[in-house]
Amino acid sequence: MSYLEPAPIKDKENPLLSMMSRFDEAVKHLGISNEMYDILKVPYRQVVVGLPITMDNGSIKVFEGYRVLHSNILGPSKGGIRFAPDVHLDEVRALAAWMTWKCAVVDIPYGGAKGGVTCNPREMSAGELERLMRAYTQSMLDVFGPDKDIPAPDMGTSPREMAWLMDEYSKAKGMTVQAVVTGKPLVLGGSLGRVEATGRGVMVCALAGMEKLRLNPFKSTAAVQGFGNVGSHAARLLHERGVKIVAISDFTGAYYNEKGIDIAEAMAYTEKNNKSLEGYKGGEKITNEALLELEVDVLVPAAKEDVITDENASRIKAKLIVEGANGPTSAGADKTINEKGIVAIPDILANAGGVTVSYFEWVQNRLGYKWTQERVERRSDRIMKDAFEKVYEASVKYNTSMRIAAYIVAIDKVAQTYKFRGGY
Repeated sequence: MSYLEPAPIKDKENPLLSMMSRFDEAVKHLGISNEMYDILKVPYRQVVVGLPITMDNGSIKVFEGYRVLHSNILGPSKGGIRFAPDVHLDEVRALAAWMTWKCAVVDIPYGGAKGGVTCNPREMSAGELERLMRAYTQSMLDVFGPDKDIPAPDMGTSPREMAWLMDEYSKAKGMTVQAVVTGKPLVLGGSLGRVEATGRGVMVCALAGMEKLRLNPFKSTAAVQGFGNVGSHAARLLHERGVKIVAISDFTGAYYNEKGIDIAEAMAYTEKNNKSLEGYKGGEKITNEALLELEVDVLVPAAKEDVITDENASRIKAKLIVEGANGPTSAGADKTINEKGIVAIPDILANAGGVTVSYFEWVQNRLGYKWTQERVERRSDRIMKDAFEKVYEASVKYNTSMRIAAYIVAIDKVAQTYKFRGGY
């Protein structure tokens, strides 16, 4: 088993195995040495901590926390903190590597990192979560830092938890340190435009891909799987630019309307309906699986990983797939998608709008100056468009898919930077 490979779970359940197989394929195109391969694969620091927390009933429970810093070649490491019952070190390791490639693709001066605590946040009170996050921050005081490692929210965490982290870190340093974490509430130095940033990046990549395929947005249709933060904003922004969204979905099922769904109305509905599309009347109900196989121009999988697999890839009819979620396409499905001539804009490019605006938040905190939303959006759009063009050019040069091209661009950047900086 390679050093970065996650625990042996079936491929359909493990997007991280998929990530390593693509990494290996990209490396073959670049022809880098075995030594460089090992340097790029192995994280430079891994921290595992035990966190004894007093629960509301007075008992003490010990939680296990992780932080893996995969690379700091390009700059301080960057990556979210995940609170989930199934978090384990192998998963955090692979997600940290993913962040390295994502930051390199969009050319921002960060390496990759990831953190996690094995816990079930749904079963914990706000007080218990606060004590857990503050204990985790205490245990990482020598890891975190605006110039060393900058965390952010991920699954199971939100701006609230980032506020606790910033406060705990600031107390330890004896001064307010906003730039230690991104994804904070606006009043604590968060950035305008952060909430819709990932969905906006998906929209920019989708329009750039449609241009290459000569698809007119005003005559094109799209289906968006997942109507959370990423999917809803991607759908809204595509809709505003003329694309007819014929299907949307969440965990309750998918909703199809061939005349087009009113996205603003659907977003208002979920806001009122406890963040759920349950009972939505703007389209007929179909399954999430059926949504993926609709006859549309653009498919945006923005829900969870491994929804496009070698089992259903042959039935996908979209001309363009834009990955809003991390790892929605299994490695086994890539071959079929490429053979069918479907262009897939990979996750490490398509959903990098989030980390791009996180970078802007950090820059604003360092400057002590807030940008307008218009400036944030203009600059993130430019970065996403430039990254798309660079990956597209690499796909032509190496005669490969957009996915492998994205890994080639990222790995080449990190490898070249390492050579200039030199090892021991």
